[in-house]
Amino acid sequence: MPDQHPVFRRVLLKASGEALMGEQKFGIDVSVADRIAADISEARSMGVEVAVVIGGGNIFRGVAVASAGGDRVTGDHMGMLATVINSLALRTSLMKMGIESVVLSAIAMPEICESFSQRQATAYMDQGKVVIFAGGTGNPFFTTDSAAALRAAEIGADALFKGTQVDGVYSADPKKDPTAKRYERITHAEVLQHDLAIMDTAAIALARENDIPIIVYSIHEQGGFGEILRGGGRCTIVSDK
Repeated sequence: MPDQHPVFRRVLLKASGEALMGEQKFGIDVSVADRIAADISEARSMGVEVAVVIGGGNIFRGVAVASAGGDRVTGDHMGMLATVINSLALRTSLMKMGIESVVLSAIAMPEICESFSQRQATAYMDQGKVVIFAGGTGNPFFTTDSAAALRAAEIGADALFKGTQVDGVYSADPKKDPTAKRYERITHAEVLQHDLAIMDTAAIALARENDIPIIVYSIHEQGGFGEILRGGGRCTIVSDK
């Protein structure tokens, strides 16, 4: 039976924008945002401090512009704006539950949300607020995975949770290859060596350099976040220790 005390004190949750679509083909399914907010609420009730990074793929992907022959920098800026929309949606779901939360954007837009600073982020987390990081790193050519690893390091997170479409790290896409091997534990180095596409190379390297374990789990499993925080649940742990 998993321990009722949380394994980690402070974590960063990275959720894909696609997760917010639910069964839709585009946009935000409010019920999904509410469910993710409920998982965060459970973590907070355990005394865990939570920060969040959400991708923007449910609205726009910058690489789509580049692949069509457009300007990658402009495309990435558009993708950053999509992450702000998703961050505001999650904050709305959290606020409905009475959970204090704040959106900090890497791109200044004071009429909509606060600008990111490491000092302010850690101050809000020390106050018990859920901090949602928007706008990626604020730089083109970097993914929201890289932003998640960077922010996790900046706030001193004990772990980086990667909420995905599957319940861990596999040797191949389990939806395409039924013989794919599922890993219970694997090192950062092995992820890079075998080119396992759980996060981009920069994110894995950042996590490794800062001794941050990456916990890969299915974001669609309600309550799964809390179960893993208590030492149970189904996931893959990426750690060199």
